Amino acid sequence: MADKADNSSEKNVQVSKNYQENVDYLNRELGVPDNFDIVLREMSIGGKRVAIYSVNGMVDTHVASYILDALIDLERSDLIVNALDKLVKGRIVNLQVSEVQTMDKVFYFVLSGPMAIFVEGQDKAIIVDARTYPARQPQEPDMERVTRGSRDGFTETIVMNTALIRRRLRDPKLRMKLVQVGGRSKTDVCIAYIEDITNPDMVSKIQKDIQGIKIDGVPMAEKTVEEFILGSKFWNPYPRVRYTERPDVAAIHLLEGHVIIIVDTSPSVMIAPATFWSHVQHAEEYRQEPIVGAYLRWVRFFGIFAAIFLLPLWLGAALNPQLLPDWLQFIGVTKPTKIPLLFQVLVAEFGVDLLRMATIHTPGPLGTALGLIAAFMLGDIAVKVGLFTPEVVMYIAIAAVGTFATPSYELSLANRLTRLFLVIMTGLLNFWGFGIGFVLVFFLLWRTKSFGVPYLWPLLPLDIKAFGTILVRSPVPIKNQRPSILKTQDKDRQPKNSGK
Repeated sequence: MADKADNSSEKNVQVSKNYQENVDYLNRELGVPDNFDIVLREMSIGGKRVAIYSVNGMVDTHVASYILDALIDLERSDLIVNALDKLVKGRIVNLQVSEVQTMDKVFYFVLSGPMAIFVEGQDKAIIVDARTYPARQPQEPDMERVTRGSRDGFTETIVMNTALIRRRLRDPKLRMKLVQVGGRSKTDVCIAYIEDITNPDMVSKIQKDIQGIKIDGVPMAEKTVEEFILGSKFWNPYPRVRYTERPDVAAIHLLEGHVIIIVDTSPSVMIAPATFWSHVQHAEEYRQEPIVGAYLRWVRFFGIFAAIFLLPLWLGAALNPQLLPDWLQFIGVTKPTKIPLLFQVLVAEFGVDLLRMATIHTPGPLGTALGLIAAFMLGDIAVKVGLFTPEVVMYIAIAAVGTFATPSYELSLANRLTRLFLVIMTGLLNFWGFGIGFVLVFFLLWRTKSFGVPYLWPLLPLDIKAFGTILVRSPVPIKNQRPSILKTQDKDRQPKNSGK
């Protein structure tokens, strides 16, 4: 979808002093009265005609009544001299009020929620922020739950999301720049960072890339923005930004020097840059004692390792039992099957993904029934009829559990594709295929970068001190340094990080 903003009819059109000309133009462009939700209210105040435009459902009715009362009290002389000055200084003192001179700004504000007021004889429109969005209350994200900790999470409203971050970071250096993306949608995108911590070059690049997005709209919100600013590499499944729905996770990354990208209508925010290791840490590790957090982290590492390598390694061992030592002879298939093992593994992999997608689209009350169908009618009967061997079902289940234990959903999907690639390579070329596949995956990760940051840092390039904090969940009082690869010229401020 190409951006048509440059050819839009409202581009650079000025607000006219001719009242009727403004009303006719706005009615034509906004589709009044065809659009039932675009509200036009015309009245006469002090002998001057006044038109108020708003979107039904986006304006607080109580505030709208308050504004109307303030307008009715104006005298003709007030409207002639400076209507904005009289409204702000004399009557509307607790709302944001401003003036705009072009119609494109009028359209942006009206369709974003504020009211636009046109006064006869005035060549400027008065914008009053009386918006109220239909929004849900902050609640704990389903995918990032913790046993202890805050239960609030981001919502689909950008103003509420920025407030949740401000509540945790009362730093005057916290900057939140607002830009619009989409020639037609004009979606608000907020770039949040701490001015004297974050690398200014990275901020400038991200802002320039976002402002350079050419598209009609971003209905898929943050994912569309990500593909534009990072480039869509269809052959690389690994996520180069981290998504989170937790304000505390976003806040701690801001203190480390990261940039947070918030897209209106999305409950997820982007954290940039992000490495492979950024996706394997979880807030739960920092809600427990350091030794417990370290144990949980290593269990999670084992689950991720099992999700990627256990199934292809087992397949290689099952296809080459003569290569196994005596103490590993239990690995493999106890009973010969008529269906090749590679085909069984592939069918089981696709079956698990099919069940996962079915679970997403299944209503809650039917979820239990779907689980029973998967466990008994598909799993058990498939083994009995000889479609699967019991070992295949067991190792597929272990790999699935490791996948679900991965904190980042995007990383778990990438690991699933990596496992599938290694399974195919192993099934075709045995352990040689596994070795070749492993080298190719490692080379891909080594070549991947996120906003110039190596994806495998601090492993490659090696930073022993930083890598130690990845392997072991260290106590917060001794973890008081920002990641060295994100440091700026600011040497004095060294906030103590409280968790991922």
